[in-house]
Amino acid sequence: MADGVRVPGLEGVPLLGSLFDLKADSLGTYERARQRHGDVVRISAGPPGLRAELYCVFSAEGAQRVLASEAANFRKDNAFYQEVRDSFGNGLLTSQDADYVRQRRLVQPLFTRKRVDGYAGAVAAETEGTLAAWAEARDGIVDVSTEMMHLALRAVSRILFGADVDATVDVVDRCFPVITDYVLRRGYSPANLPRTWPTPGNRRAATALDELYAVCDEIIAQRLGAAPPGQAEGEDLLSLLAGARGEDDATFDPAELRDQVLVFLLAGHETTATSLAFALHLLGRHPEEQARAREEVRSVLGGRVPVAGDLERLPYLTQVLKEAMRLYPAAPVIGRKAVAATEIEGHTVPAGADVIVAPWVTHRHPRYWKEPERFDPDRFAPEAEAGRHRYAWFPFGGGPRACIGQHFSMLESVIALAMLLRAYEFEAVDREVPVSAGITLRAAGPARCRIRRLEG
Repeated sequence: MADGVRVPGLEGVPLLGSLFDLKADSLGTYERARQRHGDVVRISAGPPGLRAELYCVFSAEGAQRVLASEAANFRKDNAFYQEVRDSFGNGLLTSQDADYVRQRRLVQPLFTRKRVDGYAGAVAAETEGTLAAWAEARDGIVDVSTEMMHLALRAVSRILFGADVDATVDVVDRCFPVITDYVLRRGYSPANLPRTWPTPGNRRAATALDELYAVCDEIIAQRLGAAPPGQAEGEDLLSLLAGARGEDDATFDPAELRDQVLVFLLAGHETTATSLAFALHLLGRHPEEQARAREEVRSVLGGRVPVAGDLERLPYLTQVLKEAMRLYPAAPVIGRKAVAATEIEGHTVPAGADVIVAPWVTHRHPRYWKEPERFDPDRFAPEAEAGRHRYAWFPFGGGPRACIGQHFSMLESVIALAMLLRAYEFEAVDREVPVSAGITLRAAGPARCRIRRLEG
């Protein structure tokens, strides 16, 4: 039994606590909580009887305990994950216990470095499509947030579905925002009406889910055809998932395949799009760093298309992306529920508590980062990384539930960013971009850059 002192609480308004602060600016609220009360803070929100309490852990050491060293005590049992599960299925992101172990064993062979490196061509092809479209950009200005979301969605759809990209992109582009907004409203609400009640919000979400499920089910059925389980053919990720076999000869049935596909669509395009968009926007505000990155790209690639082996030859470009992910982590907040009472940083987190770790806050913690708001890719030079706590930077989570797609995300981001920088010079039009914390980090306003085509 933990015997630490009670966790300090953030001041809120009478009756509703910090409800309005969290709704207006959750990330800013978490940062203020750390500044005022330290690395373990309790935040209350909602009216009496429906009040939620969040136990926020902001230190790297605390994040390591929650995600890694004591991961079994912190489970994905909170209301938010249940809403994600109800909409996007019981895939790798949301499954637990035996389900998670079985799924991870089936999926892991498809995300080896060798297998993922084979997706480089698809990423390069979709980036070429973006470059061609930019040739007609009006006034030479593009919103990099919107553009990178489209690029990343097309890339992950091509990798998942092969030739069926166009059949899915429009549906995902239209339906995902409706579903993710619905999940967020329900996941952070103190009380919800049943999903089956015919409210306008429920009906909109149900329509979007039906359309999304239908297109995935149709492609899965076509891909499986008459082939017996575990024997689907093809090199796209869906075919590989359909053909995956576990040690006990286990396979995914069609419903489980859809769950995995939906999770990969969600996690595989929004996260990478966020990293790419903010990397471009930050470089658009820092011309010296942009020029240095471009020079590296040109010296390594010349005019050829990048391949997976180029990642190791582009260290500064990788540092740029890591620094963008520090300042704008795609998963800014990670939630868990405590099974047993635990002492963290000298404070008692009670059994049953909703616990969050926040890369957004830890990545700005002055204990680990000098001048934390400053953009400085050299923070990720090898000698600088070597002396830093492992969980001072954790955009992909950590421990046994760390993101299985880490290498894919870095591969896609480096290849796309290299090709974009080689072809265009970027100048930020919007100096600051407001953000909001959804299922992933989102730009809450335009992130426009003026682009200029480069010769050679």
